[in-house]
Amino acid sequence: MSRKIFIFDTTLRDGEQSPGASLNSSEKLEIARQLKKLNVDIIEAGFPISSQEDFDSVSVIAREIKGPVVICALARAKDEDIARAAEALKYAEKPMIHTFIGTSNLQVFDVLKKTREQVLEMAVKAVKLAKSYTQEVEFSAMDASRTDLAYLCEIIQATITAGATVINIPDTAGYAIPGEFGSLINRLSLAVPELRQGTVRLSVHCHDDLGMATANSIEAIQVGASQIECAVNGMGERAGNAALEEVVMAIKTRGEYLDAYTDIKTQEIINTSRLISRLSGFLVPPNKSIVGVNAFSHSSGIHQDGVLKERSTFEIMLPQDVGLSESVFVLTSRSGRHALRHRLSELGYDIPDDKVNKVYETFMALADKKKQVYDEDLLAIIQNELPVAPQIYSLEYMQVIGGTEAPVAVVCLQKGKEAIREVACGNGPLDAVCKAIDKITGVKVDLASYSLNAVTKGKDAMAEAMVRITVKGDHSIAARGTSTDIVEASAKAYINAINKLLASRGPAIVE
Repeated sequence: MSRKIFIFDTTLRDGEQSPGASLNSSEKLEIARQLKKLNVDIIEAGFPISSQEDFDSVSVIAREIKGPVVICALARAKDEDIARAAEALKYAEKPMIHTFIGTSNLQVFDVLKKTREQVLEMAVKAVKLAKSYTQEVEFSAMDASRTDLAYLCEIIQATITAGATVINIPDTAGYAIPGEFGSLINRLSLAVPELRQGTVRLSVHCHDDLGMATANSIEAIQVGASQIECAVNGMGERAGNAALEEVVMAIKTRGEYLDAYTDIKTQEIINTSRLISRLSGFLVPPNKSIVGVNAFSHSSGIHQDGVLKERSTFEIMLPQDVGLSESVFVLTSRSGRHALRHRLSELGYDIPDDKVNKVYETFMALADKKKQVYDEDLLAIIQNELPVAPQIYSLEYMQVIGGTEAPVAVVCLQKGKEAIREVACGNGPLDAVCKAIDKITGVKVDLASYSLNAVTKGKDAMAEAMVRITVKGDHSIAARGTSTDIVEASAKAYINAINKLLASRGPAIVE
């Protein structure tokens, strides 16, 4: 039978200790509300002794966030810390005090300047005092992954006897390797009867200094741990903690292999990640697993084609499972025809087979100029390549020489199988281009209006030109053209207007 893995969220405590992160009480309460929606098992709300603001934050969260979630406060193995934590948790429905002390030689001898016996005595005293305030008490042996095993077993057994209901094994400095950490958890499970029998919960708290926090956490649950301490977006001291979203989705996706599950409402993961990113000011990298903007995006033509044919080829999770509506196909120069047709279909355009190659060639030409092709670009391409009016003339190429002197334009238009080239001067680049087009078509029109807008954002945005032409004061004809080059967009709009005019009036208007 699958084991439940408890999720202990420390975003508001260890996560808030990230250098540069600073949350006020109202922001912490907002995050706590979202963590309750996410359905974490324990919220470590803060470290009450550290400041009045932290005390107030824990207090307000304890008052408002009610069961079934446990509200936890951190305390060093000191009487004043534990009393302060208990006071902050006074109104919590399900309170927990989490007390800790360093147990490695570095922590005992170099930091605390004490003997192992003294540290053991402090740990036991702290757990007993905490137990007098709350039924649930967690004890953490700080720097456990670098602690002598025999001493670690001794202090764990002593704190369990003193009343600890959860024993936490931190890889405080992010030093452990998965196989090594798993071996430690396994040996502790075998050595301490209460951990082996499951009457006391075994927890792990892994840091990411070597990039192995999630791997170490998953390794630990395979050999006996039943609680993972983690933070949303991997926030925390230095390189951060095991990321909640990674741990949870690893268990959900590989639950059959791990024989485990969590009670997390995974559809709230994206909302939680974005809220915490916004309030903390810590941006989520685009390539971040699960919650990065690229996590469910595909730009390679091979990947896009594979996902369209069978999603599981390149997506091991459903985007809906983490709170996204769908996967994203990023159209770039690496995208294939299948992905292009799929996106155009979503936009309402079913491209005939005989037109696909032409549309794809135009798309690729644009994609070579831009890093990403947006929906607005696609709509512009469709309107250019699949116009309603017959394309009597089409732009083959153009070249404009500008400057303070009269600009010169060289324009070549395709008419059927014939390429016609003309040169003209004008008062500006557009005037020169229009005069060259007039020479080729033989149509004399007046440019009644002209406007230019950006279709998309950025310096490489598609430009959209709108023109309105008239013939001898008669009714006007409007047309548009698009290109990343504003003069080319204008030329295409002018040519499209002439094509519409010729289609409606016939050759009689040619002078």
